Amino acid sequence: MDLLLGPVWEALISPFSEFAFMRRALVATLALSLSAAPLGVFLTLRRMSLLGDALSHAVLPGVAIGFMVSGLSLTAMALGGVLAGMLVAGIAGAVTHFTTLKEDASLAAIYLVALALGVTLIASHGTQLDLLHILFGSALGVDSSGLRLVAGVATCSVLALAVMYRGLVLETFDPVYLTAHRHGVPPWVWQQGFLMLVVLNLVAGFQTLGTLMAVGLMMLPAVSARLWHDTLPAQLLNASAQAALAGVAGLLLSYHFDTPSGPTIIACAGGLYATSLLLAPGGWLPRWWASPHRLA
Repeated sequence: MDLLLGPVWEALISPFSEFAFMRRALVATLALSLSAAPLGVFLTLRRMSLLGDALSHAVLPGVAIGFMVSGLSLTAMALGGVLAGMLVAGIAGAVTHFTTLKEDASLAAIYLVALALGVTLIASHGTQLDLLHILFGSALGVDSSGLRLVAGVATCSVLALAVMYRGLVLETFDPVYLTAHRHGVPPWVWQQGFLMLVVLNLVAGFQTLGTLMAVGLMMLPAVSARLWHDTLPAQLLNASAQAALAGVAGLLLSYHFDTPSGPTIIACAGGLYATSLLLAPGGWLPRWWASPHRLA
């Protein structure tokens, strides 16, 4: 028994028990799993999946300006990212309202400009290492201040989602009913509040996963969860569980094989997505097995 438990302990438990940086990375990743993945479920249900990707790129100019002003100050970069994300969301909404462009087209155009601007600003005022750190993050490099930011955002996000849950569900599935029965809250409040939560989680995620990877932990588990369940509560729980599993697996693989932590976590989430495509009730294999043409 000891011969079996020894290698298991060394592979799965020892990295977290021996090293504080692994424990901080684990707590940060699990906190993001609880807060970001459920938001991804709502994004997919609202057919706004690309919005998360667009906003993750849109925060980059704000992060870059914070970096230019205060260096690698987490507070400055986080504040800049939040402001930039909300500004881009507002601009995209205004373009959709005052022109003939649809929201997805305006978001695509604006986030590409924002990404180019952010990369240019960081590259012109920092080193190649600074650029890579901001774009791809480092979960294994999360310090105490970064952990407090992630934990604070995750706590506020989960509480806010619980308070907004009924309104978000109505606004997602039956906006006509919500408009007719406002319950004292204008419908646009739910939309803007939801977008604020998305931006806050993306900004919190850039510390561990980078601005390019943060959206992966939000969207991949959410898309996978839809293949497993039809009910919203089950999808929310499944998405958080898959995000947590991908986070733990990614951290361990990054530690043992010396790979970048952020991309490794997202690659693990991608592996779970591929498994869901194959084995989930809404995936290929069960649908093929239930098909009447299989026996033909």
